[in-house]
Formats: sequence, C-alpha cells, structure tokens
Amino acid sequence: MNAVYFKYQAFDPQGKLQDGGLNADTEKDALRILRGRNLTPVKIESSKQASESIRRKKITAANLLDFTNGLCTLVEARVPIDKALRLLDSITESPAMKELVLNLLRDVKEGKSLADAMESHPNVFSKMYINIVRAGEEGGILHDLLPDLADFLDTSAKTRQAIVSAMIYPLVLLATGIASVFLLLLFVVPQFAAMFEDAGTEIPTSAAFLLSVSGFIQSYGYLSIAFFVLLAFFWRRLDKEPATRLQKDNFLLSLPLIGTLILYKECAVFSRTLGALLGAGIPLIRSLRVAREVVVNTLLTKHLEDVEEDVRGGAGLGISIEKTGIFPTLLHQLITVGEESGRTSNILLKSANTFDNFVKNQMSAIVSALQPALIIFLAIAVGGITITMLSAVFSMNTVEF
Repeated sequence: MNAVYFKYQAFDPQGKLQDGGLNADTEKDALRILRGRNLTPVKIESSKQASESIRRKKITAANLLDFTNGLCTLVEARVPIDKALRLLDSITESPAMKELVLNLLRDVKEGKSLADAMESHPNVFSKMYINIVRAGEEGGILHDLLPDLADFLDTSAKTRQAIVSAMIYPLVLLATGIASVFLLLLFVVPQFAAMFEDAGTEIPTSAAFLLSVSGFIQSYGYLSIAFFVLLAFFWRRLDKEPATRLQKDNFLLSLPLIGTLILYKECAVFSRTLGALLGAGIPLIRSLRVAREVVVNTLLTKHLEDVEEDVRGGAGLGISIEKTGIFPTLLHQLITVGEESGRTSNILLKSANTFDNFVKNQMSAIVSALQPALIIFLAIAVGGITITMLSAVFSMNTVEF
C-alpha cells in the first residue's frame, strides 16, 4: 500500500498545539505514530481530504492570477520555492487560497516538486499551468516562464470579462422586457375582462386573444417555468454521455454566427495554450495533448486527436490542421508560416490575439445591434398590449354612446 500524507493538529506533553504532517499507510497507523511521539491528536486528515476541502472552497480566477503574479515576483527575485510559498501564505487574504498555499508548501517540504504539488489540485491548476511550471523547474528557467504564464492568465481573464461585460446589459434588458410583458398579462390585462363582461359588448379579436393568453398564464403559468427548468436539465444532461455531447457540440458549431464565435473562441484558447507550451520548451506532441484538453467543444477535440496522430506520424502541424477541414483557414496558414520560419510559438500567440479580437469585435457588433432591437421589442410588446386593450375600451364606449 502506498503511504498517504496526513496533516494533523495535536497537543504536545506541555499542552501546546502543534501543526504538522506525516506519512502513513492508514489513518489508524498515523494515530499510532502520533501517540508514539507523545502527541494527543485533535484533528487529522489525509492529503485527499485536504484537496476535497479546497475543492469545496471557491478559488476564483482572480485569486489564481494574484497567486501567479506573487510567485512570479518572488521567483524572479531568486527566492527559493519553499520560502516564496511561505511569504505568499502570509500575504494571501483568501482563506481558500491560504489553505492551498499551505498544502503546496507542505508537499514541497516533503520533497515534491512544485509541479507535482500542483498536480494534486487539478480543480485549481490546469494541465497547461502544471506543464509550464514543470518545464521551468526541469530546465531551471522557472523565472523566465512564470511571467508568460501570468500574462496568459491575465489575457484570458480580460477576454472572458470583456465577453461577460458585453452581455450584461442586453440580458438585463431582455429579462426586463419579458418580466414587463409577463406582469402586464398576469395582473393588468385581467382587469379589463370584468369591464367587458359588465358592458356586455362584443370583445375585439385582438383584445380577446390577449385575454385568452392572460387566462392561460394565470392557469398554467407555472408550467412554463417547469418547461424551462426541464429544458435546462435536459441540456445539461446531454453532457453526461460522450455521444450526446458530441451531437450537442456539433449542433452548436453549426449555428449561424454563434457557431463561428464558438469556433474562434476555441481557436484562441487552443492557440494561446499551444503557443505558451511550445515557448516553454515543451515538445510538440506533449503540447498538443495538453492544448487539446483545454478545448471545451468535443467535436474540435476529436479533430485535434486526429491532428496529434498525423503530427506523430511526421506530418506538419499546419497541414494536419488544414486536413480536418473544420478550423479557420487563417489558423493553419499562420501555423504553416510559423513552422517554415521556426517561430511557431510566437505565431500561435499572435493568432490567439487575432481570434480574441475577432470574438470581441463580433460580440460588440452583436451587442450594438441587440440593444436597440431589444428596446424596440420592449416598446412594441408593452405598447402593443396597452394600445390593444385601450382601443377595445374606447370601442366599447363608442358602442354604448
């Protein structure tokens, strides 16, 4: 049985609380060792339990970026890794991040490399992150690679934030419009029904339609909520099976405009990851495998598996990507140029910026067109309901007159 690392808190014979760690086959063996050291344990957990504890606590992209920037500064100053982690622990404010740093420090003190320590926390550190750190440690150039890694995380965070920020206002506007129409149909329109019944006149067709819609919402409105909940559940359920997820991802890529945005966004992630790994001196096949794993769309991942096999067989990367027939022409053309000039890493990073800019520009154009469209929709919907019901009331008064 492989030994497991246990982290413990225990009282010594003098009554002082001590924190520490030890290797043992089981928790029972760990307790026996502690008692043999005249320690009274009050808390003990395995490294797996500690990792689960960190997983339950939220570590944001901003926390990871701050950690990377801090580590980068200290490593560039030639501070040893264990001392750098100890300093980061003292200045980190996030409780989850502080616990993570302490776990990394513990593993490093046990003799693990920093990359191996990070590998125990895959929910925090991506494979790309771990591979770059490992390449830096093995080549003694961690101080050269960490700044690029920090830039990578910063650029990715800014791109993600730009997309989220661009979509906030349209989504709020759309939600406001739907809520306004729903509330009008649920509470305002029914008030006219009693008025029409008292007048005993024939209700105009348009007003009758709105009253029927209002009555349906009052009676079965909860079904629409259940429908959307079930739809969301079914959509997420498609990710459970590889075959259905592949069909879902294929459908998303086939959508007009949205499919192009997804494709270019994935190309940006793939290019930036592959460029960063190659720039760190990691071999192409290994870099391709890691870069493939950061791509979310499974259809693209499947094609990248074919690319990896072709490259393993001796084909050029640009030609292999072109062979798939799914990636943008710009990507394989730029990669081919990079291979010919020996600057594949730099070309990939510039390609990533090009794809990111395309996505940002397209999103800006969509949002710019979407905002007035939503405003017009809101005006037509609310104004249409109001005018329809008031016109019916006026027609009723005219008949009575």
